[in-house]
Amino acid sequence: MDDGEREKALLTALTTEHYALQTSRAGTIAEATGRATIFLSVLSAALIGLGFVASNDKVVRPYLAAVLPTLVIIGVLTFLRLVETTVENSLDLRRIQRIRAYYQHRFAGEQDFFADAVMADDSMTRAWKLVGTTPGRWEFLLTTAALVGAVNAVLSGLGIALVAAAAGVGGALTILVGVLVALVAFGVQYVYIVRASAAPMR
Repeated sequence: MDDGEREKALLTALTTEHYALQTSRAGTIAEATGRATIFLSVLSAALIGLGFVASNDKVVRPYLAAVLPTLVIIGVLTFLRLVETTVENSLDLRRIQRIRAYYQHRFAGEQDFFADAVMADDSMTRAWKLVGTTPGRWEFLLTTAALVGAVNAVLSGLGIALVAAAAGVGGALTILVGVLVALVAFGVQYVYIVRASAAPMR
């Protein structure tokens, strides 16, 4: 195979890879939206069910004892997968930008069609800026994973508060314990998001 044929084959492969990566990005976004929707739908159904049993003291406690742990488990599993899709999306974006940088270097010449994709430091910082996102730890608060993590934290705090109330703890202390548990739970999930996403950002 001569150089011309090799160049043509490489361009074909890169074009195919570019398309596959863009499809993969769309897939991760669709999956994240779907999983978050399912989780929030289950949560909404649980709240509707709570409305039906709230007036019956004999039923409401067993209902909450069964539903709250289920919601937390589903929420945690959803959260973990959403973090994975965030990382996968970042890796796909990085690979796409590297391919676009090759297009600019090899084929664009004096044109600047892909000039914004040139990544001399090969980092994700510039890649994310190209799609309108400001890289940084606070940016992770805007992810779908953080949204689900916040709901998980509230559910965890509520569950602990209900347990504390059932144990006879005072009202103010019950609220304080619930709030602290919720804050800690969200903090732990946020740190997990940052750490899991740190590798693709390098």
